[in-house]
Amino acid sequence: MKKVITYGTFDLLHYGHINLLRRAKALGDYLIVALSTDEFNHNQKNKKCYFSYEQRKQLLESIRYVDLVIPEENWEQKISDIKEFRIDTFVIGNDWEGKFDFLKDYCEVVYLTRTPEISTTQIKAELKE
Repeated sequence: MKKVITYGTFDLLHYGHINLLRRAKALGDYLIVALSTDEFNHNQKNKKCYFSYEQRKQLLESIRYVDLVIPEENWEQKISDIKEFRIDTFVIGNDWEGKFDFLKDYCEVVYLTRTPEISTTQIKAELKE
């Protein structure tokens, strides 16, 4: 079984997220999503989420492409996650291009093109207008 992992906040879930998850799942048999915790988002990413970790986790678990949701608690856990879950492919949006190449020592690294016309940042900006 080929295992794939991706990481993210997945706040204000939208079709761009679904496109990423669908394409990530297509690269293997089992998709794990490491979901940023509220503490990680607040303390290290300086992000404030609309939905709580538990709400975002519940949404992700309801998506047919997602097999398992685990907490992302810090930037450094990626190598240990890859080892623990025996990951074959690490997937992330191409806005991170090159930033995770160090993981190529542990698994395949794939940067997927983002859905261009949608983002959580854009949604939040439009809601403020």
